[in-house]
Amino acid sequence: MSFDTLGLSEVLLKSLTDSGYETPTEVQARTIPAALAGSDLRVCSNTGSGKTAAFVLPALERVLAARADAAARGVKGFQPNKGPRVLILTPTRELALQVSKAAMTYGRHVQGLRVATVVGGVPYGAQLAALRGQLDLLIATPGRLIDHLDSGKAILGQVELLVLDEADRMLDMGFIEDIERIAESLPAERQTVMVSATFAGQVGRLADQILKDDAQRIEVANHTDNHANIEQQLLWADSLEHKSALLEHILTDKDMQQAVIFTSTQRDADDLAAHLYDLGHAVAPLHGGMPQGRRTRTLMALRRGELRILVATDVAARGIDVPTISHVINFGLPMKAEDYVHRIGRTGRAGRTGRAITLAERRDVSMIRRIQQFITRAIPITIIEGLEPTRPAPEMNPNRGPMREGGRPPFRGAPGRGAPGGGYRGQSAGFGGGRNEGPRPDSRFDGPRGGDAPRFDNDRGAPRSAPRFDNDRGPARGGFGAGRPAMRPRSNGPR
Repeated sequence: MSFDTLGLSEVLLKSLTDSGYETPTEVQARTIPAALAGSDLRVCSNTGSGKTAAFVLPALERVLAARADAAARGVKGFQPNKGPRVLILTPTRELALQVSKAAMTYGRHVQGLRVATVVGGVPYGAQLAALRGQLDLLIATPGRLIDHLDSGKAILGQVELLVLDEADRMLDMGFIEDIERIAESLPAERQTVMVSATFAGQVGRLADQILKDDAQRIEVANHTDNHANIEQQLLWADSLEHKSALLEHILTDKDMQQAVIFTSTQRDADDLAAHLYDLGHAVAPLHGGMPQGRRTRTLMALRRGELRILVATDVAARGIDVPTISHVINFGLPMKAEDYVHRIGRTGRAGRTGRAITLAERRDVSMIRRIQQFITRAIPITIIEGLEPTRPAPEMNPNRGPMREGGRPPFRGAPGRGAPGGGYRGQSAGFGGGRNEGPRPDSRFDGPRGGDAPRFDNDRGAPRSAPRFDNDRGPARGGFGAGRPAMRPRSNGPR
């Protein structure tokens, strides 16, 4: 099957050819024709499956059809304050920018295409100017769009297509009331496409509420698929020091092109990035406490290959699409089992293979158990020669014994630097300690309105208390980064 069998216009096919795309993925082959037919859709597909193009291409077709209809009716010229034809909602700023980039890439031959991105963490001025002008596609995070609705600046009366990307994530972040309000502001006869990793529970109820009764279900893959192109490994560590030695060894792998290292908190991301920088790595952090401009520059540096390592919180788990990411390393475990799936989906993209490595201490047993239950398989245990744990792997299921199925042979090559330091201490001091000490600062990133929850969708980008990687980090504490001045970027790093 090729893209020219899906009913797309010549201008879009030319853009796809220019971008080197020849064959649609399964989710694209099934979703695009259904969307072009005007059906409401529930699309369930794994990360990295090509789902962005699956809804962006029909969105661009909607714009082309509207223009053709206007031309047939003799409508010409600039028509301000009419609002967009297509509204795409995403949970995070990174994902919104990714979708916007895809729209401009696939619509490069659409004359005069106008795409606006409305997200938190950036000044209102440019967004207001875009909303006042002629507009084809509006890509937004719910919190900032609500702000523009409240002020009367966002006009949504001619939206013909609403797309909810990562709908499950938006509901996890508390956006359900914002989504309901936005949906109520749109024409009732619109087409709606919901893309989600699952339609169980609250997501399913929202779908029942805003989709037509005859909405089609398109399920390409789900979280129980084994990510055959991603080699998953679990390494048990005796302590924080042992885990750090394992990480440093892994980063010497000659097969590693680029890696995303996930931590549990913003402060951990800053401190670990500073530590790795001191070791000579081209590295930068990414989290919700950083100003939007710095986050954008960091992602651009990653895409350009100027960074080999990105140290991130889960704010990045669903918004990074860089095909050259060969490794995902879970240095800090996620707060929810399903976030593991989205983390490892940052590698093995665009038909490539990838490796996902999880570093766990004994205190992480319950989370590892939940992750393995969620993905319905055991994560194979790996041991690095010279850095073996001093204690046997914990039993994950007392009825079956330790989960070691499908394990890969131990790493070969030079041992890591230094032997594991001491045994498990129950709770590591300093960096990495207290993993479950409450919600992460970025867990409500660009979050819902109301209440006392912190919001990161304001012009300042973060609350005053949010840590800044390029600022003084305050009093020293044990672990990575203690007593160290703020990191300064390398000459070839993000500016």
